[in-house]
Amino acid sequence: MIKVVIADDQPLVRSGFKMILEAQGDIAVVAEAGDGLAAVAVCEAYKPDVVLMDIRMPKLDGLEATRRLRDSRVLILTTFSLDEYVIEALRVGASGFLLKDATPEELVRAVRAVAAGDAALAPAVTRTVLELARVRALVPPKAHDTLSQLSARELEVLKLLARGKSNSELAAELFVSEPTIKTHVSHLLSKLGLRDRVQAVVMAYELGIIEPGSP
Repeated sequence: MIKVVIADDQPLVRSGFKMILEAQGDIAVVAEAGDGLAAVAVCEAYKPDVVLMDIRMPKLDGLEATRRLRDSRVLILTTFSLDEYVIEALRVGASGFLLKDATPEELVRAVRAVAAGDAALAPAVTRTVLELARVRALVPPKAHDTLSQLSARELEVLKLLARGKSNSELAAELFVSEPTIKTHVSHLLSKLGLRDRVQAVVMAYELGIIEPGSP
């Protein structure tokens, strides 16, 4: 069962998300929060797998709340698609970023992806990240120097990650098990000094390992 906390200052929004998620059968909304401080508190109490975090909330905004969380993966949900929100959300540790006009199916898919350790970015958000010159600040300088440390298989995994492949898709394409894929991903992130798969995708595009629009 995937445990979820919903943090949003609008009760109707929280109710709608809860109804969509709990209708799936494998997702349980264990707590709700109407502001950022409450979000941090309930996450410390319930240790959810995924937090649906609004950006604009009273007392503490969603970005600062995300920065304070250590044990939960955060999926940012907002009506705003401004560049600074996207970049800052990734910088403080968000695992996904979806606009509130996403379909119920997209929401459920994103929650499951983030719970499984994958990144979840709306297509429009991905384009924004890749087009922004400022995104270079997301990639530690040493990543550029240590790319040569990757094994041939790890480089192959990185290329597939940059195309948005999930762990299960990577396993199927490379004819290995999912635990093996998780090991490869963990090793390449460690070698490159990256925090998560989102930074790996950004770095792959920045260094020309894969180019936008490539198959």
